[in-house]
Amino acid sequence: MITYDRLYVGGSWTDPTEPALLEILSPHDRSVIGRAAQAQPADVDRAVAAAHTSFENRVWRDIAPAERIAVLRRFNELREEQADRIAELITAENGSAAWFTKAGQAGLTRQANAYLAAAEHFDWERTLTPSDPNAKVRSVVRREPVGVVAAVIPWNSPFSSATSKILPALLTGNSVVLKVSPENSLSMGLLAELVDRICLPDGVISVLPAERDTSEYLISHPRVDKIAFTGSTGAGRRIAAIAGEQLKRVSLELRGKSAAVILPDADLTEVIDGLKFGSLLNNGESCIAQARILAPKSRYEEVVTALAALVESLPVGDPRDPDTFIGPMVRGDQQQRVRDYIEIGIGEGARLVCGGPQLPPGLRDGFYVTPTVFADVTPDMRIAREEIFGPVLVVIAYDDIDDAIRIANDSDYGLSGGVWSADEAAAVAVARRIRAGTVTINGVPVGFDGPFGGFKASGIGREFGAVGLGQYTEYQTITV
Repeated sequence: MITYDRLYVGGSWTDPTEPALLEILSPHDRSVIGRAAQAQPADVDRAVAAAHTSFENRVWRDIAPAERIAVLRRFNELREEQADRIAELITAENGSAAWFTKAGQAGLTRQANAYLAAAEHFDWERTLTPSDPNAKVRSVVRREPVGVVAAVIPWNSPFSSATSKILPALLTGNSVVLKVSPENSLSMGLLAELVDRICLPDGVISVLPAERDTSEYLISHPRVDKIAFTGSTGAGRRIAAIAGEQLKRVSLELRGKSAAVILPDADLTEVIDGLKFGSLLNNGESCIAQARILAPKSRYEEVVTALAALVESLPVGDPRDPDTFIGPMVRGDQQQRVRDYIEIGIGEGARLVCGGPQLPPGLRDGFYVTPTVFADVTPDMRIAREEIFGPVLVVIAYDDIDDAIRIANDSDYGLSGGVWSADEAAAVAVARRIRAGTVTINGVPVGFDGPFGGFKASGIGREFGAVGLGQYTEYQTITV
């Protein structure tokens, strides 16, 4: 049993305002796996005050960038040392299959290394060349940290979401209050332990598990200068409204309904092998999952049959088992949400190829759903338009390339997507016409050097690399 009975506030473990501890349940069998303190508004006040004081006193932002890079590199080293423990905790909390949480540690290293490399070459300050050679003035452009950052992250991939925000925020000299989901109180408690070991100045970072009401209190706090959020589009709209009222800086990474466009010449074996991960990673609880499969009419039934065979072959069960590919949903309400969408798909007239709303055999104690594939789906159906956030795939037929692109873009969202073809140049040409922030070709993983984020209702702003660093800075121009 793991217990975190204190909160990490401004660089110290302190007693919470509310001493009662939240029980953390296993999604696999609903057993209690840990207990943790939860932050209340008074704890937020303390964390924000500490962050504001540290920023005003310049204890972190005046440190040379190279020194900040060295400190954060040490954090990444400590995280790598704890990779197995991190994976085990996320599997226990979220129900994410062990293969996914273990593989994710390598992704975290690539993400961190990309941020560190970008910081080493970041354009912190430069003197502009006057457009008029006879000008008697020159302009110096500087990048200043924004101030106090409220980083609010979801439960589905906690370490990745946390580091994608705290690393660029800290590298650029900001102070941070990280608000995490109650479900992740144990893994984020470990994150706080790692942060504590790198000896940041007092006040520079706090890690607070808390419910949604406390999140809104944090983002509304008058001493928060920027909000960095990952989560639902509904919550993102509410945050954007608050940020607009207060003129806070904001970046939002929100929902997706990504399309996988299979071109007629694609190698179907390669496609199915790739969609196994691209569509069903993390039990389907992923904003970048390619859950809309667009197949040419000439190969439609071939694609449906192959995809159904894949989904039916995937082991569902205890996420700790190395043979399990799909584990349970994170909570009972999420389980019910996915099952409801399966019922909606049936009611809309889609063809249920495999799966269904019934529970998987022998898995009634946990928050499991049966992986499902729908065919004969039309773009107007709810299961084709709304993010289900579970192992439910829909296959949509298209006539020609223009029709495929039209369907792919016929979405409120534009976070990610994929194109599959034997002709890479043709695939890239299609990708250029898709309105999504990231489009992968033939299943390559999303990179961390380039910017990541969404079009349309999938968000505002970008993460990763130099562009991600820039989201946490303000420009200052000094004219001499």
